This record gives sequence, structure tokens and C-alpha cells, in this order.
Amino acid sequence: MGVLPSELGLREQNKLEKRQRIRAAARELFSRHGYDSATLRQIARRAHVGLGTLFNYAQDKRDLVFLIFNEELAAVTDEALRAAESHHGLLDQLMDIYKPHYEYFSKHPALSRILLKELTFYSEGKQAAAFQEIRGRLISGIEKAARAALQEKRIRSKEKPAIVARQIFFISSGAIRWWIASLHPHPRAGLAELRRLLRLQLQGLQPAHKNLRESASDRRNGKRKARAKK
Repeated sequence: MGVLPSELGLREQNKLEKRQRIRAAARELFSRHGYDSATLRQIARRAHVGLGTLFNYAQDKRDLVFLIFNEELAAVTDEALRAAESHHGLLDQLMDIYKPHYEYFSKHPALSRILLKELTFYSEGKQAAAFQEIRGRLISGIEKAARAALQEKRIRSKEKPAIVARQIFFISSGAIRWWIASLHPHPRAGLAELRRLLRLQLQGLQPAHKNLRESASDRRNGKRKARAKK
């Protein structure tokens, strides 16, 4: 006999409720005891599910971290990419992208530190594909802004937009980790420092008209060598 639609709906609802209980239990115990001290067995007991059931949703503690965060990170990414459309300048667009992230991470610094630590090399697990998709959308949004800025000559680089976007992403990721490690990570202070770092990246470290200065220097050196030969 086939499964009735009402039975299927109840099954899916039951799965969703278990998933939410596991997420809530993991969030609570990671916050209370820390990532290293909280155990999978404790989390399963707190969620009122068997340990085997927990493994249906996450294969290890790292996976549980992303079970907690993936849905919320997806929403933050959606908000960030929408916000970037309200500005034309690349620096302002990048700040619009990262402002929701700083505000989100600052709400739960202890949990955010766990997430930012564990996402390094996170490529395997039941939640990995969802996280990779979220991160991919974020980088694609940065690349879209960088491509437009390059095409409109608002920035200059010989590199492809994808490389420019990746560099921006790396700098921003490092800035977030540096900021969240502070005792009281305030979004305003973190965003102010990020703006300085991104402005430095976009403006570069080379002096203005570097090529012209080098040419003039080369000519002067050439004249000195010529006089020395005489």
C-alpha cells in the first residue's frame, strides 16, 4: 500500500521538528559548554532524539555547527546582496555586503568564533553542500560588483573579476576573524576597520603616476652613466 499524502506530511513535519530540536540543543550546549566540551550524546539527549537519529542530520560536531548556521547564513547573504544594489561605488557596495555579516556575528560572538574556526577546510559533511552554495553566492555577488567596476573603469586591474573578488573575499574574511577575536566585537568598529582595509586594497600602495616617475628616474640614471663614461 502506498503512503497517504497526510501520512507523508506528518513524516516531513516530524523530521523538521527533530531537526529544529537538534539545532536548538546544539546551539545551547555549544554556547554553555563550548565546542570542545559539548558531546554529540549530550546534544542528542537534550534534543530528545537518539544518537542514531542525530547522525541522520549531521555526521559530526563540525557538521552540527553548520546545521545551526546554514539557514541563517543564507538569509544574511540574501540581505547582503540586496543591500549592495543600493550603491554604485564598489567600496560602498562591499560595505553593504559585509555590514549584515558583522551585525549577525556580533549577536552571538562565542558561537560565531566556533563557526569561523570550523569553516576552514569544510568540504565534507551532510551540511557542506549547503554551506558551499551560500559562500559561492557571496563570492559571486562580490565578483558581479567587481566586474561592473572594471567595465566602467572605476577600478583598474589586469586580473579577471573572479580573482579580484577572491582577493576581496580573503581580505574581508581575515578582517572578520581578527575583529571577532576581540573581547567585545562591536560591528561599528569592525566595519570601520574593514573599510580602511578595502580602501587600501582598491587604491593600492603604489604612488600616483608610478610609471612616469620610473621613466624619469631611468632617464636620470642613463645620463649619469653617460657622464661617468666620459
